[in-house]
Amino acid sequence: MNEKYQLTVNSDSSYQSSDLTGLDVNSTLVSPNNYHVLKNNKSFTTEITAGQFDQKRYVVKVNNNTYTVNIQNHLDQLIKQLGFSIGTNKQVNAIKAPMPGLILEISVQVGQEVLENDNLLILEAMKMENNLSSPRAGIIKSISVSKGDTVEKGQLLIEFE
Repeated sequence: MNEKYQLTVNSDSSYQSSDLTGLDVNSTLVSPNNYHVLKNNKSFTTEITAGQFDQKRYVVKVNNNTYTVNIQNHLDQLIKQLGFSIGTNKQVNAIKAPMPGLILEISVQVGQEVLENDNLLILEAMKMENNLSSPRAGIIKSISVSKGDTVEKGQLLIEFE
């Protein structure tokens, strides 16, 4: 099976490829990060000036023109299509009830600084206690419920600054 790649150059031009090396391109490593490339009988001097391997993002200089190249394989494209992202910071600003239930305990106060995975509150649902933990570090901006409140699915519980 041939892997399909999506290459985006300078955030505006996209190309599909099933072979990143390109059969019609000859390249020779001249020095670390510097290559001599021959394509269609034309000579190019290339240099990889920056690379973020984990994000598949590279800055490439070709004959003194600089290009930012993002490479996505099929899995990367599928993850993006589903609305997820890889390697990004969590930007959750609100905690909502994942199910209807009863607030048994609130472990934080407005203005309190919390760390990721700190316990925020306990929600009883279907005779089970569910600890809701902080998805990120931050400061509690508001608490919209009180101990003993009944909540509906999707109801705002806690907001972060």
